[in-house]
Amino acid sequence: MTNDPRALFVRALDQTEHLVNTTGPDDLDLPTPCDEYDVRTLLGHLLTVVARIDLALNGGDPLTIPVVTTGVDDVPAAWKERRVSLDDTLADDAVLGQICKLPWGTLPGAAAIAAYTGELTTHSWDLAKATGRLDQLDDALATQVLPMVRQYVPAEQRGGHVPFGPVVQVSADASPYDQLAGWQGRQP
Repeated sequence: MTNDPRALFVRALDQTEHLVNTTGPDDLDLPTPCDEYDVRTLLGHLLTVVARIDLALNGGDPLTIPVVTTGVDDVPAAWKERRVSLDDTLADDAVLGQICKLPWGTLPGAAAIAAYTGELTTHSWDLAKATGRLDQLDDALATQVLPMVRQYVPAEQRGGHVPFGPVVQVSADASPYDQLAGWQGRQP
């Protein structure tokens, strides 16, 4: 199938899963590049992201799930449980055409998967940056995701349903993750 975003999405899921699984208890109160999140809150948001995309790809309303999942003692176990369900959903080719209601609009499944690939890749950078593990990121993933994010996240009219700060200018030869972070309003 051409233009199938699932392989890239799975790479983003795998990278995020690795970082989630290797985040220690001493990291939980560290600040992240997301002003409103410390590491604990970011992990709760990542649990939400996995649950929301799975629900959306199954025709449900992801807005029924809070932005941050709280009250989870074992985040890696919760991630794994949600990931198993999402992997089952992704195995069905019909998800690519499933109409999905997302927090920012209604899209076919393929576009929803691509959008969440950008979100997971960026939040992986947030988590790696906060915990001092930027060396564990897949630069090739960011290189592939960056053009998508630039295309679908407008540079102007940020705020409201476009939950990003103004673009932070970075040099053209900055790393793919620094460019991705800057585009999404984060200070690399």
